[in-house]
Amino acid sequence: MIRRHFLLGSAATTAVAVMGNPREAVAAAPAAASSSVSAGPGIGVIGLRYQGSVIAALARAHGRIIAVADVDRDVLELREVDKNVAGQTGLTAADIYADVTSRHVDYRRLLDDDRISVVLIGTPDHWHSRMLIDAVEAGKDVYCEKPLTLTIDEGKQIRRAVQATGRIVQVGSWHRSDHRFRLAVEMVRQGRIGRLERVDVVLGKNKTGGPFAARPVPANLDWNLWQGQTLDTPYVPERTHYTFRWWLDYSGGQLTDWGAHHVDIAQWAIDSLPVAIEGSAKYPAGNGGYTVPVDFTVRYRYANGVEMTVADTGRNGILFTGSDRRLFVNRENLSGKPVEELADRPLAREAFTLYDFDNRSRPERSGKIDAIVNHMGNFFDCVATRRQPIADVEAGHRSVSTCHLGNIACRLGRPVAWDPVAERFVSDAEADAMLSRPQRPGFEVKA
Repeated sequence: MIRRHFLLGSAATTAVAVMGNPREAVAAAPAAASSSVSAGPGIGVIGLRYQGSVIAALARAHGRIIAVADVDRDVLELREVDKNVAGQTGLTAADIYADVTSRHVDYRRLLDDDRISVVLIGTPDHWHSRMLIDAVEAGKDVYCEKPLTLTIDEGKQIRRAVQATGRIVQVGSWHRSDHRFRLAVEMVRQGRIGRLERVDVVLGKNKTGGPFAARPVPANLDWNLWQGQTLDTPYVPERTHYTFRWWLDYSGGQLTDWGAHHVDIAQWAIDSLPVAIEGSAKYPAGNGGYTVPVDFTVRYRYANGVEMTVADTGRNGILFTGSDRRLFVNRENLSGKPVEELADRPLAREAFTLYDFDNRSRPERSGKIDAIVNHMGNFFDCVATRRQPIADVEAGHRSVSTCHLGNIACRLGRPVAWDPVAERFVSDAEADAMLSRPQRPGFEVKA
């Protein structure tokens, strides 16, 4: 294991000092209550609000959550957790974090804990790559929320780190473990709609809002650490928590948020990579508000000839058009003539070909929480067996790269040609410059 003990930056906004170092900002948790999970690997959770606490709740079936980290002390001390997960999982914070014995503002202290062998990352997008690389280099297996990266070059760094360390990484693209989506892809790949010709993806509109006023940094938040690699800006509450995704500084809007789900499934079915991209978008006026496009449409041509459109208007989901039939799928519905024909031509789970390490002792599940149950189970299966999970790093990197390519084409406002082998644009220095972003010193993403 590569051991790390980093000290970073400004923790003037935090009040707890440990070992005489005010920058470390670590608080001990109260004595843990007895847990219903007494065995299994030690788990550390980085980012506890919303999806972070959802995946933590579902990971408890497989191990013990013994350390947590979050830059917001109100979240770290679980004041913002119950209301986010209780309605979805039926669990309280006391249930989820019964075994926690240490709490950290800076996640790197958590990675130094030898009791932890598995790390869950549920932070905003701009922190995923750095945390994931630090975790695998510290000898941890990782479940990381989607989208995997903020830029395409970050995905290359993650690939390098995972290959070098041999760690198991599952990307939280849980649609792959949703029976409805996986059945749709299996039907396409097995010719149930004929030859696949076109895919139409609808993600939904980006949020609009602003201008927003800068405010004093609240005492519970380490704003410097929250910003990470991004440009240091005055604190605006709307930049944090759920609404971070509507700022291009930290995310890619719907193209990377919902796109990391639907584009991932579409590309799984297409079984190829894009070579030409054309996008159009309308951006908000620079008025101090959200910066993601107000409207967007992207067209892709894949190396195997399939065409895909990704739009923000229409029925959320994925429409596959083949030479013989069409098939539609979203979180609530799987429909089309091939679905009707399943009664006479069933496609048994035993005949699925997309992923050969399928634990059939788990029932087929659909819907967000149930699908994450299987997705998390698949991750821990692979931790135990050292097999590749259903949403591995390569799949997560390639899917979100396609989303990033769409955003780049929209920003350029012209067609671009992509070399998926070299992972560079074809004779296009202006576009290549967008494969990465400037990073604040001390927060660089590097394997």
